[in-house]
Amino acid sequence: MTHLLITGARGQLGSDLVARATSAGLPVTGFGSRELDVTDADAVDRALAGFAHDAKGDDVSGTAVVINASAYTAVDAAETDVDAAYAVNESGPANLARSAARYGVGFIHVSTDYVFPGDGTRPYEVDDPTGPKSVYGASKLAGERAVLATYPEAHVVRTTWVWGATGGNFVKTMAILEASKPTITVVDDQRGTPTYAADLAAGLLELATHSAPGPGDVLHLTNSGETTWFGFARAIFAELGADPERVQPTTTDKFPRPAPRPAYSVMSPAAWVAAGLTPLRSWQDALSAAFAATPEVFRPAPAGV
Repeated sequence: MTHLLITGARGQLGSDLVARATSAGLPVTGFGSRELDVTDADAVDRALAGFAHDAKGDDVSGTAVVINASAYTAVDAAETDVDAAYAVNESGPANLARSAARYGVGFIHVSTDYVFPGDGTRPYEVDDPTGPKSVYGASKLAGERAVLATYPEAHVVRTTWVWGATGGNFVKTMAILEASKPTITVVDDQRGTPTYAADLAAGLLELATHSAPGPGDVLHLTNSGETTWFGFARAIFAELGADPERVQPTTTDKFPRPAPRPAYSVMSPAAWVAAGLTPLRSWQDALSAAFAATPEVFRPAPAGV
């Protein structure tokens, strides 16, 4: 039996991790940011000491794993809120890794495609050169390095373009715009892989209960396939029963933002598959499945309701 502690448990990914673990019958403890400030090293140490004690007391033959889904994800705000971004994305993971190592529990840290320069022409492999172009990306890369330096047995899992049932995201925004605008324009020169948070959670739980990957692994985990934000938006309109032609393409330079966005964010699953782990389904299948399973989550309520 694997016992789990999830940080960032109230967020988009964390909420799905807790739900999936619970449905699988795995003992799980979830901490949101208000319940555990990962930048507070003493609080982290107390939480992990208690988790390790309880997990080992419940099942001496089992394992205990921490999955860090907490992050500072306000990409544009990070350009000026540098200290806060590094506190959550570098110091927080380092605190968790240090205590996980101290108490002998596994540690999985979730990272991002933003650690790469975003100018690739083929899917990024785990050992390709990094080179973030934003404060957010640099802080996440610093977090990766801090984790592996502090706890070489930890796993770093990079993902991209995450969307899900909890919180705001691109899918929900497109649904709102579909209901309120005759046409919209979406950038067609940024390419990546939309990744459904529920699928990402399932993959991370497989890793947490799988013994194959070795020490210091960096892995990539996304749904399969690739598209642009424009292509993704058209697929969302189709799921909504709307005419995809209402979505028109545009370019990144028409929407200047404080933080640069990667033009290319596709990541290779080769290391994940080589570790004996299950690749995720296509992003299109995940999108269709989400709309079929919980349509009310991804469609805005009618006016007046």
